[in-house]
Amino acid sequence: MTDLKKIIIDNTEVEVDPAMTILQACEVAGIEIPRFCYHERLTIAGNCRMCLVEVVGGPPKPTASCAMQVRDLRPGPEGQPPVVKTNSPMVKHAREGVMEFLLINHPLDCPICDQGGECDLQDQAVAYGVDFSRFREAKRAVDDLYLGPLVATTMTRCISCTRCVRFTSEVAGIAQMGQTGRGEDSEITTYLNQTLSSNLQGNIIDLCPVGALTSKPYAFTARPWELKKTESIDVMDALGSNIRVDTKGREVMRIVPRNHDGVNEEWISDKTRFIWDGLRRQRLDQPYVRVDGKLKPATWPEALSAATAAMKGKKITALAGDLAATEAMFALNQLVSGLGGSVECRVDGAHLPTGNRAGYVGTASIQDIDTAERILLIGTNPRDESPVLNARIRKAWLAGAEVALVGAACDLTYDVTHVGDDMSALKTVLDMGGSDEIRAKKSLVIIGQGALIGPDGAGVLGTAMKIADNTESGFLVLHTAAARVGGLDVGFATKGGLPAALAGAEVIYNLGADEIDINEGPFVIYQGSHGDRGAHRADVILPGAAYTEENALFVNTEGRPQLAMRAGFAPGEAKENWAIIRALSAELGATLPYDSLGALRTAMMEAHPHLAKIDQLTANTWQAEKATALKAGKFTPVIKDFYLTNPIARASTVMAELSSNAQANPQPVAAE
Repeated sequence: MTDLKKIIIDNTEVEVDPAMTILQACEVAGIEIPRFCYHERLTIAGNCRMCLVEVVGGPPKPTASCAMQVRDLRPGPEGQPPVVKTNSPMVKHAREGVMEFLLINHPLDCPICDQGGECDLQDQAVAYGVDFSRFREAKRAVDDLYLGPLVATTMTRCISCTRCVRFTSEVAGIAQMGQTGRGEDSEITTYLNQTLSSNLQGNIIDLCPVGALTSKPYAFTARPWELKKTESIDVMDALGSNIRVDTKGREVMRIVPRNHDGVNEEWISDKTRFIWDGLRRQRLDQPYVRVDGKLKPATWPEALSAATAAMKGKKITALAGDLAATEAMFALNQLVSGLGGSVECRVDGAHLPTGNRAGYVGTASIQDIDTAERILLIGTNPRDESPVLNARIRKAWLAGAEVALVGAACDLTYDVTHVGDDMSALKTVLDMGGSDEIRAKKSLVIIGQGALIGPDGAGVLGTAMKIADNTESGFLVLHTAAARVGGLDVGFATKGGLPAALAGAEVIYNLGADEIDINEGPFVIYQGSHGDRGAHRADVILPGAAYTEENALFVNTEGRPQLAMRAGFAPGEAKENWAIIRALSAELGATLPYDSLGALRTAMMEAHPHLAKIDQLTANTWQAEKATALKAGKFTPVIKDFYLTNPIARASTVMAELSSNAQANPQPVAAE
């Protein structure tokens, strides 16, 4: 452990790591230091000068606390700890001067600025600025940039903190933003007026400390103090990013990230951030029953009676989609299994084992990526399947990690060794074995759903686990569906997978599975939130709540149970998903033994105790799957269109525009 160093800040003595900056040491001491350019997850720029402090015994001028480390501070004449003052007259005068300079060119348009009410410049001008300006010349004006349909720009407000430039180049891995010019002529711009091509670009909206970069879809719709804020979990991918859902009345107005170092740090993907307009469109707000080949509106008693009549005495198969809540799957499993039916959540056909949690979750955590020295990606494109996780792999690569890919060639924003895109490439990696040199390095094997779909999926999983065995690597299964791990945890699967579950089915109970085509023949009961593919095929439609409209538990790709909280209410007559299944069970005469979500969760957590450990990881016992002989074949990406992967996304006009733009300007493939 590094030896700590004593430092006195405003008469308070603290012991800190010498590698810390003065600004970080002040935070340890509980002292606020204003800043605009500094951000703990980006490199240090030191160009706003708002974080000035006085170092006693140092130069007779203020010091930028974000750019000086504690180890560089000189002790007192008799070896006393270094002394730093953050509220001396020198510091106060310096901060007032810096704020006056920052406001020289900043326009006075707070009443029409979307950042108003949550603006760092407003807050710090009140706390550290002065109430006058000695500047009488005309303010500078700058042309606005067009960055695409997500980020609105008013570059006249820009204070050149360069957070957006550093984020796009360091975290997102694109080189399209930069700063040109000097002095008053300096401005943030894009290379050749390009739009941003990253799935993480929306994060620069949160990073911008002024109103220069704001959300285009959210523009002029609400003020921060009008919004009700609900902490929740994202379901657009399997990472389980921590989010905050802001609502005004019954409408979701925006979605922003919450910090969670173990999952998403403080980033979210663009699909997570801008999906909210899809929650308003194509909604199922009343039950429907098919009469004479056409879906007709019905009451709840009529719809439940029609579903009951169809299910009694028939072979039932229940399918669960990508966004299904764990509680709803647990309840549906109890109901259908009690009636002698089959259940299946692996609707994409992935060969994931049912009883071996290490085989469908792995043994590594997302945080293990940070310290990995070697990472092997098998059959996955994390840039599309989980953009925030991909940024984490990029961070490891920047720290020196070697990354290899077995799968379709793609631009992942970092250098990879492309071993090949077929089974022979995977066999090559297996045949390399594991030398002492390889075992000495901390390594990680990440396998995606693209490797597990197809007739060889089980053999590929076994081979990947054998590679992890040989190299003593951590093992992580990267899922694409938020509901998948929770479904497998509660046993929502049939031996033999989807074909075995569907064999001979007379009635299919479809819990939000919109990524599958159901053949003619079976009677289909669809329970979901949107009028998508599943609803079109249905004979009875039971309208359910979306993920922002009910309290639900989701288990992310590393096996971490997290709670999504209700931010608003479902439209019309739509009900919470678990309650629909409970009501149907009563109609069928097979009443489930719980009348509340609390009672349901108690039963679920008694049956599966690890689900009670909210926001904790459970250690999975390593049990390698059998590595069978692999046939010839290529790994194919599972996500064809990043922006249109689920019913909510397909109902969103923002996602439709992004999808159209992406097809018109496809990403370049990495040169091999």
